[in-house]
Amino acid sequence: MKTTNNTVFISGGSAGIGLEIAKSFSEKGNKVIINGRNRERLDNALEQLENAVAIQGDLSIESERIRIANELIQNHPDVNIVINNAGEAYYYNLADNSNTYELAKKEINTNYLTIIHFTDLLLPHLLQKEDAALVNVTSIASLVSYAPIPTYAASKAALRSYTQSLRNALKATSVKIFEVLPPLVNTSFSTEIGGENGIPPKEVADELLIALEQNQFDVPVGQTKVVLGAFQEALSKLSQN
Repeated sequence: MKTTNNTVFISGGSAGIGLEIAKSFSEKGNKVIINGRNRERLDNALEQLENAVAIQGDLSIESERIRIANELIQNHPDVNIVINNAGEAYYYNLADNSNTYELAKKEINTNYLTIIHFTDLLLPHLLQKEDAALVNVTSIASLVSYAPIPTYAASKAALRSYTQSLRNALKATSVKIFEVLPPLVNTSFSTEIGGENGIPPKEVADELLIALEQNQFDVPVGQTKVVLGAFQEALSKLSQN
C-alpha cells in the first residue's frame, strides 16, 4: 500500500493518536481530512497540519454519520483511506457500578456499531479505487480483559472480530483491511487509567505507516506485540491438537 498521494479520512483526528496519524500522513504529502466533535480542537489541529481540512460532526449519531459520509464522497471523491480511530471509554468497577448497561450501550455504539455503519456507507466508494484501505483502531484490551474498562474491552474485542471477518470478505478486492492494536498510550483519553505511563502516540502512527507500506494487516504496537504473539502461539498449538 502506498503511503503518499492518498486522501485520508481520520475520525478522532483532532488529538491523541488520531492527530499523530494525521501529522504522519500530512508530512508524507497526503491530503488529510480530520473529524471530531469540537470545532476549537479541530481548528487547533489544523494549525499543526499541512494540506488538511476538517469535517466537524459526531459519528456516533446516525444522521451525522450519513452526512459526513455523503460530504466525503461528494466533496472529497479521492478519499481512499479511512481510519476509524474515534472511541469512547468509561472507567469503573463492574461490582460497584449499577449503570453498566447505559455505559456499555454508549461504548458499543461508538466503538463498534458506528464503525460498521460508516463502513457500509463508504465501502462502495472505496471499492471503486485501485488502491484503498480501511483501518480500524482497536486496542490491546481486545485481547485481554482490563478491569477498569470492562465494557470498553468488550467493544474492542467485537471490533477486532468484525475487522477480521471484513478482511476475509474483501481479500479479493482492492480494499485492504488493517487493524491497529495500541497498548496504553499517553493521551488525555487514557488519563484515568494512568496514561502518563503509556507510549507516545507518535509510536502508534509510525507503526501504522510502516505496516501500510509492508501490507502488514495486523498492527500491534509496543507491549501488544508480546500479547498478540502469545495469543497466536496458543491458537497455533490448539489447532495442532
